[in-house]
Amino acid sequence: MGRPKVVGVAAEALSSAVDGTAAAAASLASKSSALTTSRPDSAGESEPLKRGTRLPDPVRFALVVILSLSISSYGHLFLQFWTQGELHGIAKRPETYLLTLWKIFSLALGWFREYDGYDLAALALLSHGPATYLRSVFYGLRGLTAGAYLAVDIVSACLPVLLLRKLSDAHSAAPGIQNREIVLDRGIQVLTSALSGLIYCVVLFLASRTFLPRTFVLYFDGIPTVEPASEMMFLGVNNPMTQLLSLLFGIAARTFIFTPLVTAPQQEVSEFDPADATLGQTVAWNLWGYTAKTKESISRTAVVALSTAVTTYLQCAEEIHGVEPYGALVYASVWVTAAVVTGLSLRYVGSV
Repeated sequence: MGRPKVVGVAAEALSSAVDGTAAAAASLASKSSALTTSRPDSAGESEPLKRGTRLPDPVRFALVVILSLSISSYGHLFLQFWTQGELHGIAKRPETYLLTLWKIFSLALGWFREYDGYDLAALALLSHGPATYLRSVFYGLRGLTAGAYLAVDIVSACLPVLLLRKLSDAHSAAPGIQNREIVLDRGIQVLTSALSGLIYCVVLFLASRTFLPRTFVLYFDGIPTVEPASEMMFLGVNNPMTQLLSLLFGIAARTFIFTPLVTAPQQEVSEFDPADATLGQTVAWNLWGYTAKTKESISRTAVVALSTAVTTYLQCAEEIHGVEPYGALVYASVWVTAAVVTGLSLRYVGSV
């Protein structure tokens, strides 16, 4: 089958999906506008309802899930046609239900923790980036193809939320938020992104020069090469893909962790009297007796670590030929370590 015919089929399928989504969105908008009506007040007169009435939160979340899964499915289908199955050379048939369930759980985690579109875009990059790096650098997938698949994962995670939820005050730099001048300062943005990217790059370098090549040889059956790991130079100067992804990881970590951290409301630790406290109060104090900023940094770092661990493991063990579960676990641990160290470092910077 030639490329023009394949692209035509893919374009027609994608056009149909977009038209259907646009029609559903138009119908939803017309129904939302119809919510403006009248109701009687205590004096028998009527007053208009506020136009800001929204759909129930569970309904909006269901729309997020449907849109996200649709974008992901149609996007991957289009890329398969466009690249003529380039990914099939290294991919195996995954346990689809595991990946789908995890994606839904990730969307629920982000939605009910009130993350906005920027948060989910950054989180998707941090969690899907490791598998992209593996496919491109060690399995020979073209950088353009690997980047296109990563872009679909990011768009499918953030676009539905951008459509159905406004940006948080932190990411929109709303007037009156805590430390607004820090959020708007370009120099601080560059430095915190560079710091985060440097941490990812250094952790990957140390792993590559110690245990990672051996892990690839023993537990990644059929991997074409391990040279990029065994011959990696400091800061990845001999591998542009390492530098590029480290920079993107740095920007994403700053977006997801540092910006919400510095804009968290100033809240001092409440007083705690161990003599009068119950056992439950004592345990709660030792586990979570921190300021709002510390709680924000801990929770977001934990979310990045969890999402990175599970997504990387599933994408390696379930989607790439020859990768054993233990090898996928070891590879994921490298990126989880980088995420945790980055979160701790940004918390320190944010407290200065």
